[in-house]
Amino acid sequence: MDSAADILTNTPEGLYCPAGGFHIDPVRPVPKALITHGHADHARAGHGAVLATAQTLDIMAIRYGEDFTGSRQIADGATTVGDTRVTFHPAGHVLGSAQIAVEQGGRRAVVSGDYSRVPSPACAPYEPVPCEIFVTEATFGLPVFRHPDPMKEISKLLVSVQSFPERCHLVGVYALGKAQRVIMLLRLSGWNGPIYIHGALARLCEYHVSQGVALGDLRAATVERGGKADFAGAIILGPPSAFASTWAQRFPDPVICFASGWMQVRARARQRGVELPLIISDHVDWPDLTRTIAELDPEETWVTHGREDAVIRWCEMNDHAARPLRLVGYEDEVES
Repeated sequence: MDSAADILTNTPEGLYCPAGGFHIDPVRPVPKALITHGHADHARAGHGAVLATAQTLDIMAIRYGEDFTGSRQIADGATTVGDTRVTFHPAGHVLGSAQIAVEQGGRRAVVSGDYSRVPSPACAPYEPVPCEIFVTEATFGLPVFRHPDPMKEISKLLVSVQSFPERCHLVGVYALGKAQRVIMLLRLSGWNGPIYIHGALARLCEYHVSQGVALGDLRAATVERGGKADFAGAIILGPPSAFASTWAQRFPDPVICFASGWMQVRARARQRGVELPLIISDHVDWPDLTRTIAELDPEETWVTHGREDAVIRWCEMNDHAARPLRLVGYEDEVES
């Protein structure tokens, strides 16, 4: 029987499966790629062939154009790739996100990509997948990171809107996942009015609506369609990069907000000039990361892109074999 550790190997392009002849989330173009989700640090254009969920393939086409790959295949049930059996399982991160399970010789390795154990109204929930090798992210892999209830964070935003009706609230969100999650959390919290969005968010919001994610009344955040005063009391979402542009200066005395797990770090909030930090993350925090490893109890845990050392140390102290992958090319959160 093959060792589970033989299923995947680390290469300059990223994780590679020799028996299947494919890479998972490669950081440069390869002949055959399996993609966990549509964020730009995991889903790159230029591969010869891509296997991913239907939603991830759609998102890649939206971001990169229809010719982003030579050929594409929808992951629908178990798929034979070379001498391996591959299945995709929900990761709870963003729409279409998946963990990729690779089986060979009766052994299974699961590459989680980015994942979250906190249910999001904008995507399917995380599904635990038993395995011998578990590849986990460690974006928030330090004991200090304990994310609060996202609904409580949204309530902070709504209280601020009520307290400053003469100001608008500009909320920094990433275009894929965070924007739609914040919109859905606002709707669940009772905000039924219009939500204004930057043009960079429009296409992905439209795609979520086409996939049955009800985002409600969304309107273009353009001053040309009205005066500054028309946005008093409004909630406006845009990519963080736009906040340093003239676009953000068009609105009335904005309260600058940012929705990210990194807003727990006060220095980051200050550096960005954030007046109202919203700790809303689409990644596992420390309790959920360690809980996942304990529940799956794999033969070995591989830790990547994040705070690897602390997770490795926790595994050692709790009798879980683990090693760092030290993959390069992955960011904590990609602003695109």
